[in-house]
Amino acid sequence: MRQALTQVIYEIEKAITGKRPVIEKLLMALLSDGHVLLDDVPGVGKTTLAVALSRAAGLTSRRVQFTPDVLPSDIVGFTMYEKASGAFIYRPGAVNDVNLVLGDEINRASSRTQSALLEAMEERQVTVDGETHPMEDPFLVIATQNSVGAAGTQPLPYAQMDRFFVRLSLGYPDLAAQTALLRARTDKNPLDDISAAVTREQVIDMRDQARRVTVSDGILDYIARLTIASHDFSLFELGISPRGAVFLSRAARTRAWMDGRDYVVGADVHAVLTDVCAHRVTLSAEAAEKGLSAEAALKRLIDSVPSPDRQGLLGGTGR
Repeated sequence: MRQALTQVIYEIEKAITGKRPVIEKLLMALLSDGHVLLDDVPGVGKTTLAVALSRAAGLTSRRVQFTPDVLPSDIVGFTMYEKASGAFIYRPGAVNDVNLVLGDEINRASSRTQSALLEAMEERQVTVDGETHPMEDPFLVIATQNSVGAAGTQPLPYAQMDRFFVRLSLGYPDLAAQTALLRARTDKNPLDDISAAVTREQVIDMRDQARRVTVSDGILDYIARLTIASHDFSLFELGISPRGAVFLSRAARTRAWMDGRDYVVGADVHAVLTDVCAHRVTLSAEAAEKGLSAEAALKRLIDSVPSPDRQGLLGGTGR
């Protein structure tokens, strides 16, 4: 199965060059049942990456271009009276009957429309007029927002930010990647060359394998101590949430599986901490005075909490 994952990466890289670490983190989120916020400047390939993932992973997808006039009913669906049958019929919305929803420029939607996604993201269902409608399995929301051009945007509320498994940025391509991009886009769209490397059923199987990775009590204790320490850490006004701690454990487990192990080590926690938690913390005035980013503050948090001993790093599985 890990070989199949490598093939998925190969297919995605037909459209996105030189960004393998970001692609791997995106796949980590998919196999962790987590949603992704792609936060970056315009034109770096956020939408292309999401479309490439859906095609390479054999998932159905739907794109929603968020604008101020998009309504909650456009997202979750609505019921309408049908005269012929004399009954109210449910009309599905953008999140129904699809594996991957690409929410383009989500911060251009109203707060009410943004909030319409919360139930679908957290509970994998939507409730309309008292009737519950489940999402497809797997179900992934990839939302994009631009870090520049704030005119006409509505910042995501903390409650919704906290539901995103990771926040990722692509960044500008380097010289080699930019040259390859120009060459690939000369006369065709590289997305047209992407084939499905796996099926939806194989994605579910890989996810289930990752769920079976062992997380020892020592690693769980370490994650708990990091979380609690963040609540009183001088660089944070608001620390890591309990949901963030759960997501941190889940991400470390999936990373271990992708690395070929069936147990989590401390290095897995360190590797995923900033991607999972940087958007969940609020920096304090002290951090602002020092000019620290959330990522830099989290790295200082790691330094302040003793890491597990060697037995803990090996997972304490009695191997």
